[in-house]
Parts: sequence; structure tokens; C-alpha cells
Amino acid sequence: MKVGFEDPQFSYQTLRLLGSAEQGQAEVGEVLRTAERIVEGDFESWHREWLATARRVEAIGDSCAARGHTVSAREAWLRASNYYRAAEFYLHGDSEDPRILDLSRRSVACFDRALDLHGLPVDRLEIPYEGTALPGLFYRPDQDDTARPTLLLQTGYDGTMEELHPVALAANRRGWNCLTFEGPGQGRVIREQGLPFRHDWEHVVTPLVDLAHSRPDVDPARLALQGISLGGYLAPRAAAFEHRLAACIANGGVFDFMGSRIPQGMDREQFCSLLENAPDAVDAGMEQRIAESSELRWAVSHGMFVFRVTRPVEWMREALRFELSGVAGSIRCATLVVDTEQEASFAGEAKKLYDALRCEKTFMLFTSEEGAEDHCQAGTPLLSQQRIFDWLAETFATIQ
Repeated sequence: MKVGFEDPQFSYQTLRLLGSAEQGQAEVGEVLRTAERIVEGDFESWHREWLATARRVEAIGDSCAARGHTVSAREAWLRASNYYRAAEFYLHGDSEDPRILDLSRRSVACFDRALDLHGLPVDRLEIPYEGTALPGLFYRPDQDDTARPTLLLQTGYDGTMEELHPVALAANRRGWNCLTFEGPGQGRVIREQGLPFRHDWEHVVTPLVDLAHSRPDVDPARLALQGISLGGYLAPRAAAFEHRLAACIANGGVFDFMGSRIPQGMDREQFCSLLENAPDAVDAGMEQRIAESSELRWAVSHGMFVFRVTRPVEWMREALRFELSGVAGSIRCATLVVDTEQEASFAGEAKKLYDALRCEKTFMLFTSEEGAEDHCQAGTPLLSQQRIFDWLAETFATIQ
């Protein structure tokens, strides 16, 4: 779906922002007007214009709060948080750029202020993890301590915990708890703590399951894990080892992070050999391709940022570890694999994951006719929530 730009990367990120208007994290007019000011394919232009919009909308929130208009302040700060996230999005070509941490902190601060004014029963969590802690939010539908079905919810390669807010509220509307979190390589964990992605994601999820089981308001028999985008690899990977989960949702499914990125005519073993024996040539070839594609320029620069490496070839070596052969068959819980008709980030990977599963499984396709053909149904969040949560409700209903 083309939105505002011919450049597919800029178009998708604009659609991502427009889709977030459904739950008040953007305004359609603000997004479209900002997009009009951005130079096609220019990362600095994208940063500059979204920063201007974020500052303007944050100031609206500040003014409203000063005059006692708490609902108006909350709504403005929620949008400003997302706009600051957008302003930071393309800055990862220099991992030491001070704007990265500054804008991330501004985004989180605006979100936290909005959340404080929302009146929601939300607990801020510090999740124990290998000598440190991961950030989390535990959303409850009300103050009752009744044990309820609970969704553990995570993003993927480039999302933030704040973006998960609408899905958490969708869970609450259905009477469920939702625990959103960030792990290594994600959000403030990579920016504040410097912890890079790891392929063995079960080490991230098991502490979350431990925490959920310790709470009286969680029904341990109805615990699900959903991963979005690269989370469509991370969640199944965790479910293969963490068997206390009742359900797993991969939106969209990812069997092999590098699957579609391995050059045509070359198998995985040959590609690994190339990376090992000709790293300088690989880097040189990648630099040439990056100059021709904003999508690849972003994917590689962000990848080096979240894996904490300094060369494209090192990013590819790390990314090759993110694959589920020999692992997917160990998943025991009911699993939903989601795909989209025009999947651009992980084309064909959802079907590979589905075929590798030996558990109870469902394949769910979103289509162009529905306006839901893009990665993670960015333009149709309500439709996405409806179909995924209905599947989860029906799955929970079969548990005795």
C-alpha cells in the first residue's frame, strides 16, 4: 500500500503511524501534513520533520496540563510519544548519535505522563533478568484480583513497548490481562542498557512466565505469548522451550530471519562460507546495495545497532542464528501463524514456520482486499485485533 511516498520504506513507516491513530497514538492530519514536508528517502529530513511535530504536540500537552485539562494533556502526550519514536527511527547509522538516547527518553517520558493520567490499573514492572531487569507494564481490566487469562506481548526488530499500548487495551476490553515488555535488542533495553539481541529468546521469556505465575490475578492455565514482526521468530523460539504457555501467536511468522536475504543460487552453507572467507568483499557489496535502497540502508544500520556490531558482515552472521530448524517441532502449545498477502519483511517465512510445526496449529492470512496486506497489518489494527483475539478466545475456551 503506497502512502505519501514512492519510497517503500517511508511509505510503510507512514502507514504504521496512520494505523496507530486508531487508539489515539497519532492524528491522521498530523501524520499526512508532516509527511508532506519530508524529502523522499532522506533520513535526516524524516528526523527533522517528525521532531518538529513531536515538539509541537508535546507543547500542546504541557499547556493543557498547566490549565487543568488532563484528558487533553493525556491525548497530546500519547501522540507526541509516538512522534518522538518516529523522529528517532532512522538515526541508527551512527550508534553513538546522542539524539538516539535523547529522543527515546522523550518518547518514554511523554508516554509515561499520558499513562499516569489515564486512570488505568497498570503496574510498572522491573522483570528480573540475568543480573539486571527488563521493563514491563502489566495491564489489568480492573482492580479485581480474580485470576484471568493473560497475554504476554512483545514487539520485534524495531518496535517499542509503548507501541503495544493499543493491543494491551484490546486485551483488557476482552477481560484479559496483558503484560507488555521489551527484551535485549529492543526499545530502551538496547538504548539504555546496551543489551543486544539474542537468538535464544527462551531465556527472556521464562522470567516473564515465572513472574506471571507468581501473581494471584493470572490464570496460569491460560497464558499466551504473542510476538510481532521479528517477534514472530522470538515468540515461537521461546515457546519451543517454555512449555507453560497455553498458546503462541507469531504475527507474522518467521522461520528464518535471513531466509529471503540469502543470495539466489546460494544455500545457507555456501552463504556462511562467503561471510567467513570474504568479509571485506561482502561489506563492499553491501555498501553498494545500501546506496541504492533506503530499505536496505535502514535494515543494515538498525541491525548493526541492535546487535551491537560494527560491520554489515557481522550483522549477517548474527542474523543467521535466528532460525527455527530443529526447534519449531518442539513447540507443544496451540500456535497461530499469521501472514499477510504482500509481506515485504519476511516473505514466505510464515508458511515455512507453519509447515514445521507439529503442535495444534492455525494459519491466518490477511489480504489486500481487507486493506491488511502489509507487514503486521499496519493499516488495519482493529481487524487484526479482532481476528487474533477471537482465535485466542476460542483456544482458551478449550482449556479445562
